[in-house]
This record gives sequence, C-alpha cells and structure tokens, in this order.
Amino acid sequence: MTVNTSSRPELRRPDGQPVRVLVVDDEPTLAELVTLALRYEGWDVRSALDGSSAVRVAREFKPDAVVLDVMLPDFDGLEVLRRMRAEVDSLPVLFLTAKDSVEDRIAGLTAGGDDYVTKPFSVEEVVLRLRALMRRTGVTEGGGGSALVVGDLTLDEDTREVFRGGEAVLLTATEFELLRFLMRNPRRVLSKTQILDRVWNYDFGGQANIVELYISYLRKKIDAGREPMIHTMRGAGYVLKPAG
Repeated sequence: MTVNTSSRPELRRPDGQPVRVLVVDDEPTLAELVTLALRYEGWDVRSALDGSSAVRVAREFKPDAVVLDVMLPDFDGLEVLRRMRAEVDSLPVLFLTAKDSVEDRIAGLTAGGDDYVTKPFSVEEVVLRLRALMRRTGVTEGGGGSALVVGDLTLDEDTREVFRGGEAVLLTATEFELLRFLMRNPRRVLSKTQILDRVWNYDFGGQANIVELYISYLRKKIDAGREPMIHTMRGAGYVLKPAG
C-alpha cells in the first residue's frame, strides 16, 4: 500500500526534531505496515506487539503520539493507555480496533483516547487522522497554512484540516481532494468527467458513479444537519457555493 506524501508538509516537533510515534498492535504485519507508512512521513517510529512492551517502550522512547490497538494479548489497550497517561497525562492516542460498537467507542474515548479508527482501515486514513490529532493537541509546530474559504467552510491545504462553522470535519484522503477541487472552483458547475480527471487522475473506465458515491460521502460530512453547500445540477455536474 502506497502513501502519497508529496502534497503534505513534513510535521516536526517545536524543537525541529521529527515527531515520535509508538505503534502498538499484536498483528506483526499490520504493525509493520503502519510503522512503514508513518516513517514515510519522516517520523521517528517504534512499535510494540503487546501491552507490557508498549508501556516499557513508551517510558524509554517518550513518544509524541501513540497508535494503540485495543485488543492485545496480555492486557488491553485501555489499560496500556491508563499506564501511559499516569506518566504523561496529555499523550495523544489514536485507538485501532476491530470492534465497532458504540459501547467500545465510548469506552475508548472515556478512557482518554483522542480518536478512534475501526479495522479494517486504510493506512492513509490513519496517517491523516494522526497528523490532525498531533496538530490539535499542539505536538507539532504551527505553520502558515494556505486556506480555502467558501462561506463558513474552511480547508487548510497545508495541515489538511477542514472546518464547517468552526467544527472540525474529518475526511479521507480522496474526500479531501474532492472537496479541495470543489472549493477551488466555488459557484462553478463541475462535470463528472472534470472531477474524475482532477481528483482521480486517471480514466475510471466510465465509472462516473464513483463521483456520485464520493459526493454523497462529502454531503454526509459537510452538509448533514446544516444548510447544504454541495448541489447537484442535473445533467451538468456539481457545484459548491455558500449556504443561504
């Protein structure tokens, strides 16, 4: 799996050193995959396969953030988090888990987790969520982002953060690229062909319905419960414009 980092700035600690991330997962292949993806970002990454190792490595490595599996062979990720937070109370944690129930999500976040990704997941999503998490929690130095603004919708091209009405909107890499294309062309009707060409960068074999699918994903995240900004122009394409 390839992670494209060419369009993203490298995140660094305020002292200029690479950010440190600890990856904890009892599946060696998955742990290695996530570790490699994070190293492609230029980060210093260590890994652990069980809870006791994770606590020991965290004490020695002093990570800036942790990617933590909930299900571990000795004790669970919630206990790992409690032990880590006993030493560093503000350590940002992104939970990974195969569980998808509301109760498990609440348990993880109540225990102090900052974000939650359910398996199976894309490595790209983990990278983007972790970047956003570290920026939100002040781990990395600030940067002057290049922001696109349409109405109450803001997209920062450097940090890859999106806000609608001041509330953060978490997008996958493809959703982000689609929204960026729409926001670079506000009030302009964009055809499915134009969107396929600019967002996917190759011929989808006539599968223009992929655009409809991702527009629906965006609407659920951008427009849900709000006055819509993304509009369908029947027979022509899609347009994004300020609400109202």
